[in-house]
Amino acid sequence: MKTVLVTGATGFLGSHVLDALMPNKDIKLIAACRTPSKLPSGFQGEVRRGDLTDDAYVRQLTKDVDVICHAAAWTSLWAHRKEEQRLYREPTKALIDAAIDSGVERFIFDSSVVVPGPHRDGTPLGDHEPAKHPGVWPHMDIVVDIENYMREQSDRGTTMVSLRCGHFVGERFNLGFLSLVLPRLKTHMVPWVAGGKARVPLVDGRDLGDAYALATAVDGLKGFESFNICGPSFPTMREVVNFLHSETGVPRPHFGVPLMGAYVFGWLMETLNPILPGDPFLTRAIVYLGEDWYAPSDLAKKRLGYEPKIDWKTAIRRQLKDMERQGYPHTSLVDGTRWWAR
Repeated sequence: MKTVLVTGATGFLGSHVLDALMPNKDIKLIAACRTPSKLPSGFQGEVRRGDLTDDAYVRQLTKDVDVICHAAAWTSLWAHRKEEQRLYREPTKALIDAAIDSGVERFIFDSSVVVPGPHRDGTPLGDHEPAKHPGVWPHMDIVVDIENYMREQSDRGTTMVSLRCGHFVGERFNLGFLSLVLPRLKTHMVPWVAGGKARVPLVDGRDLGDAYALATAVDGLKGFESFNICGPSFPTMREVVNFLHSETGVPRPHFGVPLMGAYVFGWLMETLNPILPGDPFLTRAIVYLGEDWYAPSDLAKKRLGYEPKIDWKTAIRRQLKDMERQGYPHTSLVDGTRWWAR
């Protein structure tokens, strides 16, 4: 029987990973979190309660574990580099080191399809392209640091698997793409960027959970491996916004700006933030997320058996229902609890 540890087990990603793994009776499942009462109903596995910023906890956490599904994170859509380093990068590196020291066979991490940087010629993003610091988004710089650290440590006995995931969407996710787009569209101030032609790599939480489950069980992975993990199709930003308009009545953009113009405006909003209330209306990270990200999951299908099943419209509808039930909760651009073990 294989022992699998899931960090961030009460968050959006971690809970979907648990859901995907729970039916497998050949797995001993361990949930790492700070608040066990928030674990998915039906979970009956072991719980290792604690905080990933606690070095002693991390060293004990990896004992007698075969596979780690790391689904915890601290994230911000602008600035906050020191917090990202202290609360996300360093704890994750410590978890990797502890995993290697404990003889863990496989470490699985949720990276992002955006880590190679955009292909502005429209060509597909390769699964094995080197990760590059975008510079305009400290959080993604940290994700790149982590993926590069995994690559550097991959010859020490623990297989390192980077799942380069698309933009999260779906049930239980009141944050991310939709929480950014919807309130901003309501202001009538959001333009079409580059004509709205950018392809959006949306992926539902259930498909993400399946990807983790497959990466946990499949044979033949060694060293450092990376896979694009996206949904069945890549709608354009215009298609997504038009769909949101039809589902919720939010206004469509009334004007357009070039991509570089959007980056300049994002920089200006970040610069003015100290003298303006609240989060910036736009940041360069949001513009970066909205670039063209065409990252087919063909390699994941071939090597992992990954075949996404949830189309983007279904995923959005399910998330909208969740958000409506909760009264469309306000979300900040700085969200340290999004996937963090809480």
